[in-house]
Amino acid sequence: KGTIHLFRKSQRSLVGKLTHEFRLVAADRRSWKILLFGAINLICIGFLLMWCSSTNSIALTAYTYLTIFDLFSLITCLISYWVMMKKPSPIYSFGFERFEVLAVFASTVLAQLGALFILKESAERFLEQPEIHTGRLLVGTFVALFFNLFTMLSIKNKPFAYVSEAASTSWLQEHVADLSRSICGIIPGLSSIFLPRMNPFVLIDIAGALALCITYMLIEINNYFAVDTASAIAIALMTFGTMYPMSVYSGKVLLQTTPPHVIGQLDKLLREVSTLDGVLEVRNEHFWTLGFGTLAGSVHVRIRRDANEQMVLAHVTNRLYTLVSTLTVQIFKDDWIRPTLSSVPIANNILNLSDHHVIPMPSLKAADNLNPVTSTPAKPSSPPPEFSFNTPGKNVSPVILLNTQTKPYGLGFNHGSAPYSSVLSQGLGIPGIGAAQGFRTGFANVPGRYGTNARGQPRP
Repeated sequence: KGTIHLFRKSQRSLVGKLTHEFRLVAADRRSWKILLFGAINLICIGFLLMWCSSTNSIALTAYTYLTIFDLFSLITCLISYWVMMKKPSPIYSFGFERFEVLAVFASTVLAQLGALFILKESAERFLEQPEIHTGRLLVGTFVALFFNLFTMLSIKNKPFAYVSEAASTSWLQEHVADLSRSICGIIPGLSSIFLPRMNPFVLIDIAGALALCITYMLIEINNYFAVDTASAIAIALMTFGTMYPMSVYSGKVLLQTTPPHVIGQLDKLLREVSTLDGVLEVRNEHFWTLGFGTLAGSVHVRIRRDANEQMVLAHVTNRLYTLVSTLTVQIFKDDWIRPTLSSVPIANNILNLSDHHVIPMPSLKAADNLNPVTSTPAKPSSPPPEFSFNTPGKNVSPVILLNTQTKPYGLGFNHGSAPYSSVLSQGLGIPGIGAAQGFRTGFANVPGRYGTNARGQPRP
């Protein structure tokens, strides 16, 4: 008999989890249109691959890869719908918006890998160019062009629409923009179509179809089969140049970098926050792109001790929320630094001031060992030090003043009520008179020493 786990959750496999999430997306009617286009796309890709094999055209294969990219864009659109249905969880506290960023990055990188594969195959075909059959070349071109344009214009793909506008322009868009300005200078009515810049996906579909039409005409007229390889290289370069800026933009979002176009606005808002009443300092600010069009950030705000935390928090959030939708603000009050009192107990002998009347001084070395210029010990192995006049830390050990009681006139006498005999017994600092030598008088029969002890009795 096995152990019965009453509260154990059933573990789903990866396929089971994907099936559950797919059912969640399929329950929305908006996703039915995308699923329908996805099914048509698979059928179209199957026919195009068969026609690529029958015509032996690598240019048509390169153009078919754009149809495969359309399938990736449809999957990205489904992921975008799934993200809107999901709510933040304890594991994904910021939500699931980064999944669609990852989907865009993966789709564009796969398209660039397909372009590199076409370039490799084209380099091999230059060495040995096969014969190209044009029977279904033109049919496959128009079928792929119609389906690509119909998919791009019928499905509102929010992630790719945002990336195509936010990312930098490709070299194909720049050249077409230059050509469009010249055309719009002659026909101003076309400015609404060609300017300011065309959709990069529509542009690459039209440019690839135009290259295949030129290939078909040159092969039919002159049997110039090498033009098929040249057209494949051109389509691969256009694909790579169009997808690369989108990969860079989505990659920066995944790396949590601050968008360049909002840095100036963020600096302005932070300056406004620093001037609010009660705010002393704004530090540790960090802002990054959470998803397409969603900015997240965190900031620490130091305020005065008498400021209202909730009021400052409301003002800071109100200022930054106009640009940062997901914001974390940490408020902390200013803390004055107070000196810490020593809790170490003082020794008893230090408190007894009578035991520490004499201050120990360091013993000086012999005079012959001193340098007459610097008054420091001279060492034969090293040059004499410069400007070292017997300073502490060099030649003299530091002196610790244990007796904190004030000494009058700096003579070394004890301040306070002391016996007269103790004063006489210490000597007056006169040469030849020490602690053992007293005051002598001119009388020969008078004892040599005078003085009393602490009890008033004469000394022996």
